[in-house]
Amino acid sequence: MNGNRIVRKKELVPGTIEFWIEAPLIARKRKAGQFVILRGSETGERIPLTIADANPEEGTICVVFQVVGRGTEELAALEEGDGILDLAGPLGKPTHIEKVGHVVCVGGGLGIGPVHPIAQALKAAGNKVTAIIGARSKDLLIMEDRMRAASHELIVCTDDGSYGIHGFVTTALQQLIEQGVKIDQVVAIGPAVMMKAVVNVTKPHGIPTVVSLNTIMVDGTGMCGCCRVTVGGETKFVCVDGPEFDGFGVDFDELMQRLATYREEEEIARRYGKQEGRA
Repeated sequence: MNGNRIVRKKELVPGTIEFWIEAPLIARKRKAGQFVILRGSETGERIPLTIADANPEEGTICVVFQVVGRGTEELAALEEGDGILDLAGPLGKPTHIEKVGHVVCVGGGLGIGPVHPIAQALKAAGNKVTAIIGARSKDLLIMEDRMRAASHELIVCTDDGSYGIHGFVTTALQQLIEQGVKIDQVVAIGPAVMMKAVVNVTKPHGIPTVVSLNTIMVDGTGMCGCCRVTVGGETKFVCVDGPEFDGFGVDFDELMQRLATYREEEEIARRYGKQEGRA
């Protein structure tokens, strides 16, 4: 058995897995907004995952991931008691936490996991925290109870109207603004297109907006340059300069173009993995 044992495993919704991993040093040191890079086996790919929660007393960290390709398929095949071969972290700059007033934390889809520790920390710092979480449908919504505990108010949205507000997370955010609710800061985490939409809502009102970027990443130390993004006209590396940035400055169109770079190769690897499994 490798180190970094998987203590608990749970499928939160179809295709989304939660691991609690034995990592006492990381559990004690990590701060909101930081991530780890892990590899399940010698042939596995290195996968960056935000630390969604931690239990320093137990010495464990929580990561949540979606099964979308061969790498995550292999990771999801691990069971409780199995060990993670490599686990590096905590990486990235922690979220800047201070008392600013009323903060709205927006999490879309898998982004609910990364926004959870930030909401926790902001609430602990004395802020009023409103959380807006969304998914395509009720059966794909994750971590509702934990987000409710991490905030003073929770608003749920579903694209198909099967639960909560019928619409996107931006629908609920726009409603708060139109109701005259004073918002001092917005933190948004989710798909790039969602974060861009949030910025399009907040920017006309001058509401400071922080986004956490999930880019293609290899080494996680700023050496390879794969995670580069343009923020305020300057090149930044998400792994060491981020993962959080001022949303007003992010070139989201460039980001989305770069995220699609290896789509074809990812699909080939996924198909090959399935064929290999059937052999």
